[in-house]
Amino acid sequence: MVPFDFSLLVNDLHSHLIPGIDDGAKNMADSLVLAKGLQELGYKKAITTPHIMSDYYRNTPEIIKSGLSDLNAELTKENISLEVKPAAEYYIDFDFVNKIGKEELLTFGDKYILVEFSFIEPPKNFKEAFFELQTNGYKPILAHPERYMYWNSNHDFLFELKDRDVLFQTNILSLRGNYGPGVLKTAEVLIKNKMVNFLGTDLHNEYQLNELKQLHLPEGLINNINNLDLLNSIL
Repeated sequence: MVPFDFSLLVNDLHSHLIPGIDDGAKNMADSLVLAKGLQELGYKKAITTPHIMSDYYRNTPEIIKSGLSDLNAELTKENISLEVKPAAEYYIDFDFVNKIGKEELLTFGDKYILVEFSFIEPPKNFKEAFFELQTNGYKPILAHPERYMYWNSNHDFLFELKDRDVLFQTNILSLRGNYGPGVLKTAEVLIKNKMVNFLGTDLHNEYQLNELKQLHLPEGLINNINNLDLLNSIL
């Protein structure tokens, strides 16, 4: 087993650092611990991505930007140099599709946008959602495709999405087996087939931070990761 060098990624694109607006950091103290932890792992920048879900986390760009402004002010006070920028993790449903081309959507880098699916079943309109995003100039990134267990035994849909130019972001803790063996196996398949474009922490809490700090992976898996054309560093 080999320790994972997070500094090679440079930037993280999936985290929940803004306090009190989703299932991530509960308060500012939590946020500071997580941000400092990312810096200590070797990250230079974090794109923080609160959930936006029409029926649960009804965040808006304004709420996210305001929360991040407060967080960045505290990071400056605490001399934490991690650069934190705003984006979101959009839950694909009917309401989301209606926003495309009509409302502000939070993006990062070259108009990248992070989206997620239900963990119970894939949304019926996900093909339409990706088509609309791409037609409007967005570059959709599917968050943690390995975690949608309805695809763990059949990877055909994942290959189909790649054929549609959907980018994939795999959770680093999926590679540690934190979400179960089926998720780990799918993540390994995606990496072996060079289908992963980004690695992300999906950091929510101090427990996950400690898991990241202890991360050791098989040498063969590290070699396969090194063969990926990861885009983290260009964000």
